[in-house]
Amino acid sequence: MELYGLHTRLVLPGDDIIQILQLSLKKRRLRLRDNDILVIATKLVSTLEGRFVNSRSVKPSNRARILGGKYGLEPSCVELVIRESQKIYGGVSRALLTLKNNVLIANAGIDHSNIPEGNFILWPKNPQKSAEEIRMRVFKATGRKIGVAIVDSRTTPLRMGTVGVALGVAGFRPVKDYRKKKDLFGKVMLITRQAVADDIASAAHLLMGETNERIPMVLVRSAPVEFSDRNDAKSILIRPERCMFMKAMKVTI
Repeated sequence: MELYGLHTRLVLPGDDIIQILQLSLKKRRLRLRDNDILVIATKLVSTLEGRFVNSRSVKPSNRARILGGKYGLEPSCVELVIRESQKIYGGVSRALLTLKNNVLIANAGIDHSNIPEGNFILWPKNPQKSAEEIRMRVFKATGRKIGVAIVDSRTTPLRMGTVGVALGVAGFRPVKDYRKKKDLFGKVMLITRQAVADDIASAAHLLMGETNERIPMVLVRSAPVEFSDRNDAKSILIRPERCMFMKAMKVTI
């Protein structure tokens, strides 16, 4: 598997992602091939979609002020987290553990890094729809059938640091099912499935970085995935009642 980080200029709301992609590929002397995968940071997609909120336009509620004081967060940020979250489970200093789009993520994916001062940026309104639309636009512009993954970073239980997570996937199956297959000793696998979209997201995240790298896209080539025109967005999710982490948690705030 080969990965190529794609540098971009500073992207602005309303910019054309196809033009940005083509310019970045040209700089790397690359051309798209069928069955490539384009991994795109959520912040790039959110910027193009204009998902900025000025902090001064947000009026914090009493709940936001209380939680902000408890967890060391700006009340205006907490107010947005409350609005954007399905649930809030608690938190630590500077971070609330939330459920957003059925994904456990800090602060509902809201961020203020690498954007103009005084603003917050939200996740794309519908990451799955955005992935499908970008894949279709790439096909119309280049004739290439590729996969697209829109990704963000998150932490995992009891592990230091961030890893990648896929929020929208188009053009390839995001999960590989090993159930009923046999291991080295002939034992039948009962529950194991591999989140290949998240694996690819983490590999790309290693190149993207977290600060001023300006690598919001990564081209992935020869990935060991099954390509498909059918987008099964829900296959990467697990119901809360079947998740061992969620089974152990209760809503606390």
